[in-house]
This record gives sequence, structure tokens and C-alpha cells, in this order.
Amino acid sequence: MTAVDQLSATAPAQATTAGDPLRAVRLWLWSVAGLIFAMVIVGGATRLTESGLSITEWKPVSGVVPPLSEAAWLAEFEKYKQIPQYSQLFPTMTLGEFQTIFYWEWGHRILGRIIGFAFAVPLALFWLRGVLTRALKWRLTGLLALGGLQGAAGWWMVSSGLTKRVEVAPERLMVHLLLASITFAAIVWIAVGLKPAAAESARGLRAGAMGLLALVLTQIGLGALVAGSRAGLTYNDWPFMAGHLVPPMEHLARLEPWWLNVLENITLIQFQHRLVAYALLALALWHMISVRRHAAGSKAARRATALAGLVSAQAVIGVVTLMLVVPIWAGLLHQAFAMIVLAMAAVHARRLA
Repeated sequence: MTAVDQLSATAPAQATTAGDPLRAVRLWLWSVAGLIFAMVIVGGATRLTESGLSITEWKPVSGVVPPLSEAAWLAEFEKYKQIPQYSQLFPTMTLGEFQTIFYWEWGHRILGRIIGFAFAVPLALFWLRGVLTRALKWRLTGLLALGGLQGAAGWWMVSSGLTKRVEVAPERLMVHLLLASITFAAIVWIAVGLKPAAAESARGLRAGAMGLLALVLTQIGLGALVAGSRAGLTYNDWPFMAGHLVPPMEHLARLEPWWLNVLENITLIQFQHRLVAYALLALALWHMISVRRHAAGSKAARRATALAGLVSAQAVIGVVTLMLVVPIWAGLLHQAFAMIVLAMAAVHARRLA
């Protein structure tokens, strides 16, 4: 092909790109996805530093401004002293230490408000300019509603730790993180779908990609249970658990009714997180081999390989985090990498869908 032919072949694609009316929408969605990623990391730090219960009230408007005087700080500190976490875990906490955990929770809530504005305002502008299709309007409106539900779930989670507990309820933490993860994955899914791309042969491959996406979300939910119940602070050997590959049944099913073990038995909580990690790694490797066999050299094969590599790295980070007894840096790395794996799984599944 001559240089002239090459220019002729690329000219239509360049014209299409230059006139792409949804490019700004894609950039906006990717920006919101980045903010949600940051939100999840800040939320993880808030959990690991025991900061989540430092603000005992939900004030959507006046809560934007933190205490500005010593008297205001002392008033907030007194409210914190009324909950069980202070008396049972931190009875010697100073005002300076309280301010540290307060700012973690305050920053988490402020970032949530920023995300709400960063989504709602551009959505209204794109809507009024007539950029969005009817189907896209419905999807984005659904995401806006999901974001509002996420805010309500956050307070629902915090309220569980203000009376009879010294931490939030693990199952509510799981719901909170899963809603954030589903929102994040949905935004990535929509953003990827708005970019024109060549059709990919997905025969026999789509189910594996969708299965990986579902299993990643499941594992993130189970990870939230581990974090909420502090199950990562126990059984810090690997691949064994207190010397057993499979813990004794009396340890796995010691609570009645039996389903309560899934949510509150730290032995089963950690064991099921390990099992799903093994299943996820096995599925990622099998899917990679399958895609490389049926579509060697394709973009799908490269994505499947990258996804298998990310899942493998996440498994290693998880083991290291466990064996080091969950230092903050390792816990945050593990949570951040989970979102990276989720993003890659969503991109891969959307391209094949």
C-alpha cells in the first residue's frame, strides 16, 4: 500500500473521531469512574484507621463545613464519646487523635458529595444539549439514582455502629462497597460501549467474560465481610488456616442458624474469601487459555491475558496482606487492585458483549 493509499484509508476514521459527539461524554464518565476509584480507596483508609464512626450525625448540607473553633471540636468529640467505640476501644483518645479520624470520615463524605455534583451537573448539561440518546438517558439516570442509594446506604452502615457495636455491621459494609463497585463497573461498561470499535468474535467467549465480572464482584463483597469482621487479623498462615487446609466443620458451622456463619463466623468468612479467590484465579487462567486458543493475537486475547495477570497479582497481594496481618498500606493496595481488576473485567466483558 502506498503512502497515498494509507492516508486515504485512515481519513474516514479520522473524520469520524473528530466528529464524535460522544467523546466528551466518555471523558466525563471516565473522570467520574476515577473519582469513584478514589472514593473506594479513601473509604478503605477510613475503615482501616477506625475513622468511620467519628462523625455521629448525618447533615447533608451543614456537614460540608468541619468544626472551625475549639469549642466546636470539643462538641463533636463529646458526641463521639457517647458511642461504644470510644469507651471500649479508645478511652484514652486525645482531641488531636480524634481530629485525625474525623478528617478521614469527613473527607470520605465530602468526596461523595463531589462525585454527586460531578455526575449530576454534566448529565444535565449533556441532556439539555441533546447529546444523549434516549437509551443513554435511562442508563445514566439509573446510575444517578444508584449514587443516591449509595449515600443512603453509607449512613445506614454508619448508624449500625453507633449504639450496640464498636464497629459498623459487616453485612452493611458489604452492601456499601458492593453498591460502589457496581456503580463503578456500570460507568466503565457504559463508557467503553460508547467508543466505536471493530466487532470481535465472541462465540463461546462471552459467557466466560461475564462469569469473571460476576465473580470479581462477588469476591469484592466477600472481601468487605472480611474487613468488616476483622477476619483478616486471624488465621494469618497460608495456604493453611491454623495448620488445616480445610478448617474443621465445628469451626466453620458453629453458629445457629447455619446461614449466620456466612455473615458472622470469622472462620467461614475468611475461608469462603479464600475459596472464591482460588475459583477466580482458575477461571481467569482458563478464560485466558480459551481466548488465546480461539482468537490468537486478537485484542480479546491480549485483554484476557492482562486480566489473568491482574487476578494473579491480586492473589499474591492478598496473601501478603494476610500474612503481614493487614498493615494499612497492604490493605489499601489490596482494595485498590480489586478495583483495577474490576475495571479490566468490565472492559473485557463489554467488548465481547
